[in-house]
Amino acid sequence: MSTVQSIGWSPACDALRILDQRELPHACVERDLRTVDEVCDAIRTLAVRGAPAIGAAGAMGLAAAMTPRADEARDAWTARLRDSAARIRAARPTAVNLPWAVDRVLAAVAAADTDGAASAATLAAALRDAADAILVEDRAMCRAIGEHGVALLRDGARVLTHCNAGALATCGIGTALAPVYVAHERGQRVAVWADETRPLLQGSRLTAWELAQAGVPVTVIADGMAAALLRTGTIDAVLVGADRIAANGDAANKIGTYALALAARAHGVPFYVLAPSSTVDVATPDGARIPIEERDPDEVRAPMGRAAAPAGVAVWNPAFDVTPAHLITGIVTESGVVHPPYDFSTLGAPRSALTPSGERAERRAPSAERHGAQS
Repeated sequence: MSTVQSIGWSPACDALRILDQRELPHACVERDLRTVDEVCDAIRTLAVRGAPAIGAAGAMGLAAAMTPRADEARDAWTARLRDSAARIRAARPTAVNLPWAVDRVLAAVAAADTDGAASAATLAAALRDAADAILVEDRAMCRAIGEHGVALLRDGARVLTHCNAGALATCGIGTALAPVYVAHERGQRVAVWADETRPLLQGSRLTAWELAQAGVPVTVIADGMAAALLRTGTIDAVLVGADRIAANGDAANKIGTYALALAARAHGVPFYVLAPSSTVDVATPDGARIPIEERDPDEVRAPMGRAAAPAGVAVWNPAFDVTPAHLITGIVTESGVVHPPYDFSTLGAPRSALTPSGERAERRAPSAERHGAQS
């Protein structure tokens, strides 16, 4: 089995290399990102996407942008680092992995400067090492989620998923799709149904593409077909990812996930969320406090550049919704499967959900025409 690689270092190790997901499934285009502007644009425009992947991209992109400036004066370099980190950190608001990863590499830089006199070159090396550690750990995290999650799948399992939480959304074999890949590696029969995931079709464009590349049987359905499919008894389990999980177990994921969870509950189908522990934000008490990104209305009016609604018609386009904890059968992290009532105290230190200014981001009210700061 061969899974795709969405993110890594360029061969010369002087840039962040991404597989541009805007081009899939029509073409495989790799891009090298060397500047903060390029990194922020790639994250905002979904050239790189998926909570773990954008976290790693933020950290690695920061390192790629700052390393060539290691010959600058220390104070100028650290000032540039702070500004660059704040810009990348704010590129998209919902996935907690992005600020978590940026804050982690900043902490590594601070730790390397114990006497306050380290050179910019020394700090740049610490930044690069910390970013590389996130890349390596993410791959191991995906594998661990797959090993824990495969126990949830019987031989011949039929899985329904939403959006893309596979290799394209991480540095490894994915989160929600990791158990599928592990099962497939072991010769265990498994088949996947993928919601196409409106309005940007990450399910049909990305999930179906990467599963087909790996030789995993996959069937694409429109989002509105999911409840009818669940009613037939065809599906054994629903596996989805998450961009942020609150302390009480409420989980934010791609818009449409909440409806899928309701349908799964109505038809007695287990509904699992699979995500790394870095996605658990214990500083956010519940889903009502998770900031929800709203994107360009034209993503709905003219998906893939083709008109699907009258020009100028009002559109509400939240990128994510929140599934309440009581609808989630279990949450799978690299540490194992957690069941309700959710207790994440064993997953490590609390993850901050603070904005770069130090103030907690509030959930934005629906707006028919709001593009959002990160559209």
